Amino acid sequence: MIPTTKQQLARYFDHTLLSATAVEADIRQLCDEAMAYGFYAVCVQPRWVGLCADILHGSDVKVASVAGFPFGAETTPVKALQAEAVIRAGADEVDSVADLASILTGNASYLQREFAAVLRVCRKMRPPVALKVIIESAVLTDEQIRFVCGIAQAAGVDFLKTGTGFLPAGGAQAEHVRLMAQAAAHCKIKAAGGIKTLDQTLAMIQAGASRIGASASVQILDEFDSANDRSD
Repeated sequence: MIPTTKQQLARYFDHTLLSATAVEADIRQLCDEAMAYGFYAVCVQPRWVGLCADILHGSDVKVASVAGFPFGAETTPVKALQAEAVIRAGADEVDSVADLASILTGNASYLQREFAAVLRVCRKMRPPVALKVIIESAVLTDEQIRFVCGIAQAAGVDFLKTGTGFLPAGGAQAEHVRLMAQAAAHCKIKAAGGIKTLDQTLAMIQAGASRIGASASVQILDEFDSANDRSD
C-alpha cells in the first residue's frame, strides 16, 4: 500500500544510525526524532541498544540492532551470540548480515546453517524476535539474489534486506526489491542503503518493500510535508 499520510509513511522507517563515530548525544537525538515522527524503529549498533531501550520504553518505537555487521564474515556461532546479546540488551529485531562468500559461491549448506542458528536464537525469545537477513543485493546477480532469497525463505526468516549501506557497490535498487519480493513471497522486504529522497522511498515501497532503512528519515518525512503543501 502506497502511504497517503505522513503518519503512514513514518511507520515504514527504521530510523538508522550505524556510524562508528556516533556518540550518546547522537543516539538520544535519534530516539527523540523517532518518537516525534512516529517511526517504526530505530536501528543502532549493539553498543547503544540498552540506551535506546531505556529511552523508548513505553513508546511505540521498537529497537533494532545488527549481527555480523557490516561484512557478514563472522562465523555462525559468533553471529548467533551477537544476536542473543542485542536481544537481551533490549532489541526487538535483529538485522543479520549473510555470509557473502557463500552467496557468491552458491554454498547453500553454509547459509542454511547460519540462518537456522540465528533464527533459533530469535525464536526462543518470548515474544519471538523478528530476523532480517541482509544480502547485499547490489553486488549480486539476479540468479544469486534468487538463490539466497530461496534459502532464507525456506529457513523461515521474517525479512530480507537489500544491504548494509557500507559497501562501495551501491545501495538499494527498486528492481532488486521487486526481484526479492518475487523470489521470497513469504518474506517481507526491507530496502536500505543510500535512500535519501521521497522519490526513492516511494519507488522502494511500490517495488514491494514493507520497511525502509534510512538515516535521512527526517528529511524524507519533511519532503513529504513540503510536497503536500505544494499540492494544496
